[in-house]
Amino acid sequence: MDHPARPDGDEQRPDEARPPSVTVVIATRDRPVLLRRAVASVLAQRYDGDLEVLAVFDQSEPEADLGRDEVTPEGARRRVRALRNVRVAGLAGARNTGLTAATGDLVAFCDDDDLWLANKLTAQVALLVADPALELVTAGVLVAARGRVSTRVLDRSRITHAELLRSRVSEAHPSTYLVRRTAVLNGIGLIDEELPGSYAEDYDFLLRAARRADVGAVNLPLAKVFWHRSSFFAERWQTIVDALDHLVAAHPELATVPAGLARIEGQQAFARASMGDRRGAWVTARRALGRDRRQPRAWLALLVASGAVRSEWVLRALQAGGRGI
Repeated sequence: MDHPARPDGDEQRPDEARPPSVTVVIATRDRPVLLRRAVASVLAQRYDGDLEVLAVFDQSEPEADLGRDEVTPEGARRRVRALRNVRVAGLAGARNTGLTAATGDLVAFCDDDDLWLANKLTAQVALLVADPALELVTAGVLVAARGRVSTRVLDRSRITHAELLRSRVSEAHPSTYLVRRTAVLNGIGLIDEELPGSYAEDYDFLLRAARRADVGAVNLPLAKVFWHRSSFFAERWQTIVDALDHLVAAHPELATVPAGLARIEGQQAFARASMGDRRGAWVTARRALGRDRRQPRAWLALLVASGAVRSEWVLRALQAGGRGI
């Protein structure tokens, strides 16, 4: 079969024009209906490149019938594989099981209770292809919580390391991460399996990625995120305190940005107040306010510790607006 000639006269192979292949890692545990919804949204992508879905089952038995291998009319392969988490139990180990088994040029995450909009990969891959210096890109999200849907989209196309030290930049949700696999294996590193409960593993990953290069962002909502009572981190307050201590130790640069460190201490103060540690909440909140008097999490922690409001009321109000503590 004859192939079209390239401008330089060399023969063009058919696969040279195909977009990068993508592996999508979906860590899951005991949520079969939600998992199937997530897998279906990935397979429904309007994307011309090869697509591999790795459903990694953590502390649960893998399901075999999640989707069949097929080839699209454009010639792109679609494959679904079910794997067992062979690393540390929890989200970090499950994601790393997928990362080390991935075969795609690019790797993406999707939480098992979220879903992708159909143009997600096409839009994000276009950004990566347009700027070879980028290693990781994110996108906006639709947050569904308590019967309402909120849109969270950045107003800029880059996230810097300095910005991430000040703010978590919650618009950059892990279900939108798309990263070059070689960058993970040869620089950024795997997900931190030592983080207690895998809490804030996404923020830790972003910080490490942004040390190397700015993080790109598509200014459109490309995933739908669902917040509900079965979310694995709901009300695990001591785990949150311990994980944030680990995070600060792993990223000493955080201590150089008072407002950023105050934000983390405000989260810890709120967690302590929520689990009834009034003294710990007061001490931590006052320390946070000493760094940044405007830190809202610290003020909320003081209200909860004083008994003026209940932490669940605060969380309910924040979630209704598509935000967390």
